[in-house]
Amino acid sequence: MTSRTGLQLRGWIRVYCDASILRALADINAPTANQSISTLDHVLIVCGRAGDKLDLIISLIEIIQRKYFTPTSYVGGADSHPLTCINDALPLQNTNCHIPVLSDFPSVLAFQSHLVTEPFILRNYARNWPALNEHPWYSSSYLRSVSGPGRIVPVEIGKDYRSEKWTQGLINWDDFLASLDLMDQPHLPPPSETIYLAQHDLLLQFPGLRADITIPDYVYATVDPNIFPNHRPPGNDDELAISAWLGPGGTISPAHTDPYFNTFVQVVGCKTVWLAPPEFKEYMYPYPMSTHSGPTSINPSMLNTSRVDVFSSENSKFPNFQDQVVPKAQGASLNPGDLLFIPPGWWHAMRSETTSFSVSMWF
Repeated sequence: MTSRTGLQLRGWIRVYCDASILRALADINAPTANQSISTLDHVLIVCGRAGDKLDLIISLIEIIQRKYFTPTSYVGGADSHPLTCINDALPLQNTNCHIPVLSDFPSVLAFQSHLVTEPFILRNYARNWPALNEHPWYSSSYLRSVSGPGRIVPVEIGKDYRSEKWTQGLINWDDFLASLDLMDQPHLPPPSETIYLAQHDLLLQFPGLRADITIPDYVYATVDPNIFPNHRPPGNDDELAISAWLGPGGTISPAHTDPYFNTFVQVVGCKTVWLAPPEFKEYMYPYPMSTHSGPTSINPSMLNTSRVDVFSSENSKFPNFQDQVVPKAQGASLNPGDLLFIPPGWWHAMRSETTSFSVSMWF
């Protein structure tokens, strides 16, 4: 992107933000308050930090909620984790190795000097986070209180984004929470389609959640550029991208690669993780670059995604995967409080075994 194009884009973002704020506040009253909050949430979802208007937009949402809605409060009481988690029993399907589990939490110096090149797990790393204790993210009433009424969030619809039926949309936050198996709410039949909040900066949209976690010091480590010469951190001011992942059991993130270091923390529920080193790209059968446009062309964002279903025993269409990748593939189960570190370029796939709430921190 050229500097001029970047300035033009930032200019349009400012115009969109200002116009949306004016639209949200124009003739606001009790019947239109929900729509006003939705308009402001659209800005947070589409524009992230919304230029220099983030604090203003958050404040406006809170003012509208206080004036036109009954406050949603959390009085506590969710003092035990409601979900039964699974043991780390391997070999998992299509793996021959465990993801290494470190017995102690390494120092930042140890991390950046000799641990940064390989994945590892720190069990119970986040055991003292408020998100697992006094502000439990497995409590539906707490999650409703931290957002306030009238909020909307972006979701994926469908179990697997490789499917032609997969799509995206916006949903009322309260309705989304009601569809999940969370504590202190009735257990309803699951919706006909899988709904998954994936790779969204929910902690920016709901700042109360940000106070419930502690950013690991590892994200601020200085990594030798000779080891990862092509690495570039996220392009925001913090050089850190925080994403939330919330959905029911059965959701799948297919095997793919990311260009960033990732500290991934499991907060609620359990996930099965599958990993393979970067050098197996050829045998992971990534989606090819399309040479034409049309209904069968491949989205460029899929070029980092494997066509192999690593959680399935039926991969006869991809024979080299079984022979070349599986002997070196790693697997593990993540339980609440566990931290998984993934270096750039590693193939990774995840499957939720229960209702799951996770946070990834790219750096």
